[in-house]
Amino acid sequence: MTESEFLALAEAVLAQVEATVEDSDVDIDCERTGNVLTLEFEDGSKIIVNLQTPMSEIWVAARSGGYHYRLKGDEWRDTRDGTELFEALSRFASQQAGETVTLQAD
Repeated sequence: MTESEFLALAEAVLAQVEATVEDSDVDIDCERTGNVLTLEFEDGSKIIVNLQTPMSEIWVAARSGGYHYRLKGDEWRDTRDGTELFEALSRFASQQAGETVTLQAD
């Protein structure tokens, strides 16, 4: 995958995460700065989603730890356990929000 292909695909993921969060009923603040999306929760905790272009990966930092996702077929999968990105983000956000948060790919 070329750098421009990665950026196009990964930027679409960031945009989808942002749109899904903004459409939810949960109080989560989104802030995007370049290739970094920060989700901030009522308790002050954060989830950081950022693009690691040299590695062609999306990295996520949540209260539960740090995770790396790489495109496998048409899904972004954790490089360690294979969990799908939006499934993991939903779990992390639900844990940090204290209520169910469902984030899904378009």
